[in-house]
Amino acid sequence: MRVDVTFQMSLPFVVKKRGPWFVSSCPVLDVCSQGRTRKQAQENLVEALQLFLVSCYERGTLSQVLRESGFVPRRLPARPRKASSKAAPKTLRVPLPFTVDRPREELRPA
Repeated sequence: MRVDVTFQMSLPFVVKKRGPWFVSSCPVLDVCSQGRTRKQAQENLVEALQLFLVSCYERGTLSQVLRESGFVPRRLPARPRKASSKAAPKTLRVPLPFTVDRPREELRPA
């Protein structure tokens, strides 16, 4: 049975105007892109992050890259956090599509 699964990461990003281009970057993963408009730069950054993260997964280096970038697991709070007085960084949603294509008992309909 084939099942499509999408993981989603929410990553901080920055977009700056550089001459005729907008340069977008995700500082925590050191991934950059660009575009002729702010929107295009953001869309290109999402694609660059998807390609980077899937490539890391395929090479078996994803956990190493995340660790080296400072990622650590944390528990989700039992209750939603109250809004902080600090301005939260802008985040970009990066969908990571995968397919589970081997039979598993848990995936079969009851």
